[in-house]
Amino acid sequence: MSSTGLTVALTKAGRIKIRYPAALVADTGDRISVRAPWAADGVRDFGFVRFEPGDVFTEHFWRTRWYAVKEVRTGEGVLKGWYCDVTRPAVVQDGEILVEDLDLDLWVSADGSAVLRLDEDEFAASGLAESDPEAAAEAVRALDALADQALAPAGLTALLS
Repeated sequence: MSSTGLTVALTKAGRIKIRYPAALVADTGDRISVRAPWAADGVRDFGFVRFEPGDVFTEHFWRTRWYAVKEVRTGEGVLKGWYCDVTRPAVVQDGEILVEDLDLDLWVSADGSAVLRLDEDEFAASGLAESDPEAAAEAVRALDALADQALAPAGLTALLS
């Protein structure tokens, strides 16, 4: 796998949500880490953080875990925090990281003072609990595990070291 040909493809409800190029940072066999600039058009202001052109994401995907953790920094290298997506385990094939978004998210501010569970209403409305109860249970467990890790003294950095 070459860093020049690596692409992240995030799907949601069976459709490609976003696809973008990324540079390989490391691949342990279970966790694959990449770096990519903010891939969406313009600014996305969530109220608690703004993602904008120039931001750099170091993204960690696992082949065996139901989440992805994205460290977000400004173009100058200042840590904004971590955006965590609850996903099915990543599939890496033919230079692509394929990830299915399951709606649940977690935001952790750079200083760890804010740990925000996001999109629980979207998850409930998705119908996953009815269509795939096992996946829904894994998703809830993943969000709980990420929140617990974020609140632990070592925070998310312990998960990524």
